[in-house]
Amino acid sequence: MRAPAKINLFLGVAALASDGFHPLTTVYQAVGLYDDVTVSEAGEWSLRLLGDPRVDLDAVPTDDSNIALRAARALLAHHGMEHRALAMTIHKSIPVAGGMAGGSADAAAALVATDRALDLQTPDEDLLRIAASLGSDVPFALFGGTALGRGHGEEVEPLEDAGGWWWVVVESDLGLSTPTVYRAFDDLHAQAGTSGPADAPALPASLLEALVNADVDTLAAALHNDLQAPALHLRADLGRTVEQAEAAGGRAALLSGSGPTVLVLCASRDEADGVRERLVEAGHERVTAVPAPVAGVHVVEHA
Repeated sequence: MRAPAKINLFLGVAALASDGFHPLTTVYQAVGLYDDVTVSEAGEWSLRLLGDPRVDLDAVPTDDSNIALRAARALLAHHGMEHRALAMTIHKSIPVAGGMAGGSADAAAALVATDRALDLQTPDEDLLRIAASLGSDVPFALFGGTALGRGHGEEVEPLEDAGGWWWVVVESDLGLSTPTVYRAFDDLHAQAGTSGPADAPALPASLLEALVNADVDTLAAALHNDLQAPALHLRADLGRTVEQAEAAGGRAALLSGSGPTVLVLCASRDEADGVRERLVEAGHERVTAVPAPVAGVHVVEHA
């Protein structure tokens, strides 16, 4: 099973709520950068990690804390099949701790791969419920495309999107912990004498119109990420990367989610290729041009 990375076209974050989470308003978009997950029945549980040489596989847990293993176990438990075991292989291309929900993609792919491997025929609503219990980005990885996310991000509603977008993805050598960025968000508001907005910021109508009309310049103006400031506070080098990304061309640059991956919105593949080449010339080694939106979890036949 193949699952895509996600980016956030809009990420509005409210103050920490009583449940310990920050309410969100976000627009997800799935992009053409993927992890692949395969599973088969086995006598005991095992996990093998493979991947692009640029991916830090050492940062991916291989014990029971791995979210893909937890997804498979949760699905088996749902069917009363805790006694069964699986051999799982994950081939990673999505950056680890890069703000692109690679772990969530793996979990979504593991759910569907396990369902198919054992012919469980799990109803979609049950898969979505299990996905939401694993993490706020996991349900979107099942859907793909472009979607509105609410709550903690797990309430997903597909959005109309004319498509044809291109993004340049600039990876960082070092990951950035999402909980650390949220703590920095809280700290910055506390230093300013505020707790942050009580409700997540409203989604601008211009962004939705841009998606429907394939208007790249209007979309560029509507891009927003409330976690960018705290991420840049933690990693000043990312501010320089954003500046270099803006100078390389394209229509707009911003952090992907909690970072540290930087995104550049482009009007075409040719424009994206040009931006990628200029960023490589500027010294960035891990730069990729990807299309969007793309499908969620889907079967890939390997030769």
